[in-house]
Amino acid sequence: MKLLFLLIEMWMILEVIVKNTEAEEQEKNQKEKNVTKQLSVKDRKLLSQVLERKKQLKSVTSKENGLVNRKTQRRRKRKRTQNPYMLRRNVSSLRRQAKKNQTEEGNHLFELGTKMLNQSKSQKQKQEAYLLFAKAADKGNLNAMEKMADAMLFGDLHTQNISAAINLYESLAKEGSHTAQNALGFLSSYGIGMEYNQAKALVYYTFGSAGGSMMSQMILGYRYLSGINVLQNCEVALVHYKNVANYIADKLEKNEGVPVEKVRLTERLENLSSNSEILDWDVYQYYKFLAERGDIQIQVSLGQLHLIGRKGLEQDYYKALYYFLKAAKAGSANAMAFLGKMYLEGNPAAPQNNVTAFKYFSMAANKGNAIGLHGLGLIYFHGKGVPVKAAEKGWPNAQFQLGFMYYSGSGVWKDYKLAFKYFYLASQSGQPLAIYYLAEMYATGTGVLRSCRTAVELYKGVCELGCWAEKFLTAYFAYKDGDINSSLVQYALLAEMGYEVAQSNSAFILESKKATILEKEKMYPMALLLWHRAAIQGNAFARIKIGDYHYYGYGTKKDYQTAVTHYSIAVDKYHNAQAMFNLAYMYEHGLGISKDIHLARRLYDLAAETSPDAHIPVFLALLKLETVHLIKDIVYFKFNVRWKWLKLDNTLGSYWDIFMIIVIIIMLLLLLRNRPA
Repeated sequence: MKLLFLLIEMWMILEVIVKNTEAEEQEKNQKEKNVTKQLSVKDRKLLSQVLERKKQLKSVTSKENGLVNRKTQRRRKRKRTQNPYMLRRNVSSLRRQAKKNQTEEGNHLFELGTKMLNQSKSQKQKQEAYLLFAKAADKGNLNAMEKMADAMLFGDLHTQNISAAINLYESLAKEGSHTAQNALGFLSSYGIGMEYNQAKALVYYTFGSAGGSMMSQMILGYRYLSGINVLQNCEVALVHYKNVANYIADKLEKNEGVPVEKVRLTERLENLSSNSEILDWDVYQYYKFLAERGDIQIQVSLGQLHLIGRKGLEQDYYKALYYFLKAAKAGSANAMAFLGKMYLEGNPAAPQNNVTAFKYFSMAANKGNAIGLHGLGLIYFHGKGVPVKAAEKGWPNAQFQLGFMYYSGSGVWKDYKLAFKYFYLASQSGQPLAIYYLAEMYATGTGVLRSCRTAVELYKGVCELGCWAEKFLTAYFAYKDGDINSSLVQYALLAEMGYEVAQSNSAFILESKKATILEKEKMYPMALLLWHRAAIQGNAFARIKIGDYHYYGYGTKKDYQTAVTHYSIAVDKYHNAQAMFNLAYMYEHGLGISKDIHLARRLYDLAAETSPDAHIPVFLALLKLETVHLIKDIVYFKFNVRWKWLKLDNTLGSYWDIFMIIVIIIMLLLLLRNRPA
């Protein structure tokens, strides 16, 4: 409408201009006529000649102008044909620039959000970080979109919204996001919010792995190792696990890896807050009180917990430094060594300083401390025997360092046998880099006979130290807070990656039927599948659970023979008291196996010997067993007596009972007569 009014207004202005121009022309002509009338004949002739000449000039000018106009028109025509192309070029250039600006702004917002999230110590800071991610996602930042999708899937920010997460993942997958492909594969493999489809899951994992997803590579490694929906292939599993292990080892060498406690829900049914893997807040406050009162051991322990962020405590270098300094002033060699470590590696509380590190390491080493000796060895590097002393004292980092020196030939001759020896010793204490280099040696057959299976198992142990293991803590706290769905999704993802603890925890949550993200009828079959995967990885409790599921018919048909098989494996391989008790019960009643009372008694006794907790159940079971057999013996005795009575009746006649009474009376009289005075 505005455009219409504007056009009308312009048209009116043009009309006024045209009328004014016509009026001026008429006035000019009139003036010329008046002048002509006033002139003489001679002047009129002269004027006519001038006018004629002027007319000729005008015609020539008009011709020239016409020629110029035609040229101008042609030029304008050419310009008009070129203008759309130029316009398109300008528009596309502006669009590219705007897109570039938007991308840069999105990247900046994402970086700010990531930094804030890593440093967040409260829920409010976490929300602010995700607000920045939302703004970055609005600018088209794919990484921010992935963060938002993960938050919706795991319930990190607000309430869980799986359907919205799936929609976002699907759009991201079309853009080539390997994170989205991995997530869709995981959801398809469990049937969470999507159709249960293992073939589709495998395709997603394959694309995710090809795109660089470490989680997808780890999942494929576990699937090929265990033969889950693929043919079992150790060499393919080795390739996948090695790729992930290389990435983790690089992080560990930069001191970026932090160990995470893996809480077993099955072991803490009554009071999860008492779990020794997570330090209870009240216990922490008590430890702080003891530390302030001068308990050196507690000071060192709190310093260690804050240094690496364990047992649910946040990593805090300032608190670690505070407790180590207090303990070091009191003469703790361990505290001195840890101070040396902090100054050697450098952090916000203790900036990197080799001189200060050397000072504290020397103080610890003078007290014969293995960590101090190892630190001096790192400073000297070739050590002049210092790392050897630390290694001999059993310090795993020193053992690893010495092994690496022999492995790489740093300051010593290469000796793969000695390298293997020290790597093995360090690995027994869980030193992750030692485990990694052992895997390398087994994978390539360097200094040891090549073993694909051993190499894969070792690589798997290194891979499980990845940053994704932090979900164990968030899943545990979600479970503790009553957010069962969020906890299940996180544990299930870790279970898919091959974590045995996560498989057990996922199965435990599923069989409780508290989760609502899966249909009720799918929970027991899925739980049975996860218990089976955990049992293959050596979990005795999971092996018993499989026996229970077949005994009661949970998620499968009742099958006493299969139950007996699993209970027997748990007894023979793990000497588990619960399995002994269950197997004894089945021998007692002849369920799925031939009845054998003697073997049942033996297994009950073994269960009591194996575990003190089994004493009361075994006592009650044996009491019941003996009572039942006593009743059976009494019934059997009555039957036999009655049978004998029938035989006596046939031989002595119908009055045999009177005869027996007379015999008894005679015997009593004889006893009374022969009784001493």
